[in-house]
Amino acid sequence: MNFRSFDLNLLRVLDTLLTERSTVAAAQKLGLSQSAVSAALSRLRHALGDPLFVRHGRGLEPTDFAAGLHIPLARLLEETENLLSGPGQFDPSQASQEFRISGSDFFSDMLIPQLATDLRVNAPRMRVMLVDLVPDNYVDTVERYQVDLALLPKTTLPNWAKEMPVFHSTFVAVARRDHPRLTRAGLRPGDTVPLDLYCDLEHVLFSPEGKTSAMGDTALARLGRKRHVLITLPTFAGVYHAVAESDLIALLPGQLARHVAPRVGLDIFTPPMPVPAPLITMVWHRRATHNPAHRWLRNKVANLLLPLNEGEQPLPESTT
Repeated sequence: MNFRSFDLNLLRVLDTLLTERSTVAAAQKLGLSQSAVSAALSRLRHALGDPLFVRHGRGLEPTDFAAGLHIPLARLLEETENLLSGPGQFDPSQASQEFRISGSDFFSDMLIPQLATDLRVNAPRMRVMLVDLVPDNYVDTVERYQVDLALLPKTTLPNWAKEMPVFHSTFVAVARRDHPRLTRAGLRPGDTVPLDLYCDLEHVLFSPEGKTSAMGDTALARLGRKRHVLITLPTFAGVYHAVAESDLIALLPGQLARHVAPRVGLDIFTPPMPVPAPLITMVWHRRATHNPAHRWLRNKVANLLLPLNEGEQPLPESTT
């Protein structure tokens, strides 16, 4: 038999004939005419080199060869149907997948504790790893480092990627509680730091790559001003701890600043220049879009992060 030219649709006809032992009954079950089933049987006999069935009374009796095909053929068709029918209903309580989420340590504070609590209850066998990968192209982490989800500021995406907006993040200025120069200036938490004072103070900058300028510097440049960046740190936690234990000040995402300020002893102020609130998006590879476990985790992460957009500008529509 030339398998390459064999019509695999004939296997369904053969399986039905082996079950029904009648071309009439097989035709009714398959939704075909009796002549179509008879023609298919003729093609099967020719392709397999065996009569397959002999007439026995008003029915058909399979040959020894055909009878030997019955059970393995039924199993093969069932496995093929299961294979092609796609994943069934997803049960997170039984899921044991591992997922890698790429993002800054902002999400160590603002996502992972809540996600861990949820996973313990709803998906105790699932494992999630937050990784901080910083190549030249943040989106590239999904492709090059097999990251399942990347949480990053909105950027131009390649055609293999999909995204979902999750929140905007307005920046605020932070300083240690009762910062001497801010106190002498008569400033209280929530006040706007005067531009001259802001530029004269020493700053610590969040920069995983060690760059000495960022969005805040671009905003100052529009006003024809510069600030004094004394040190850069690769984590937000390093930034807010450095601020809490020195006279340095910094720009932090407002959600993170409000979350950690009572714990580490920070006061929050309004920066003197408008800083655009970046849109944080969740990015993944298109191939995972319809994966039930991946979709479940995406929705879980999105729902946990959505409250961070409260008080921010509305989110744009998702591409999902």
